[in-house]
Amino acid sequence: MTSTALKQSLAQLKKQGIRITPQREIILDYLITHHNHPSVDTIRDGIETKLPNLSVATIYNTLKLLVDNGLVIELPNNDGGIRYDYFGMPHYHAICENCGKIIDIFDDEYPELVKHVQSFTRDKTGYLITGTQLEITGICPECQQKLHIAKLSQK
Repeated sequence: MTSTALKQSLAQLKKQGIRITPQREIILDYLITHHNHPSVDTIRDGIETKLPNLSVATIYNTLKLLVDNGLVIELPNNDGGIRYDYFGMPHYHAICENCGKIIDIFDDEYPELVKHVQSFTRDKTGYLITGTQLEITGICPECQQKLHIAKLSQK
């Protein structure tokens, strides 16, 4: 599946007239194969063996290109940073308010959910909707256990 996702994503970029460089392909492949919602530094560290002299500026420029073409989304961090996520298969996120962990949630009903939220928002605000990212925040099971929240909530 990941090689298929990479091929489809590269084809989409080519269709937009974007030149496929080795750097762009390696960065995109990293994002497709890693579901860790990485920062630029994490991406740099993750591809260092394949591209040891790649500049951070090239990573930022590549990420901007991928975001602008709808293949990758930006996820703001609590610390003011940005993390990135391959979005070739649309999904939403659950984010832990305690540790910052982000997990992907894939649901067959996601497209209908997005349509509903967009329609509701458009009707209530008059906004021209240009994009939608859904995020659910809470406390992950590991942090619930560390904070003894699960035991308290069961009483």
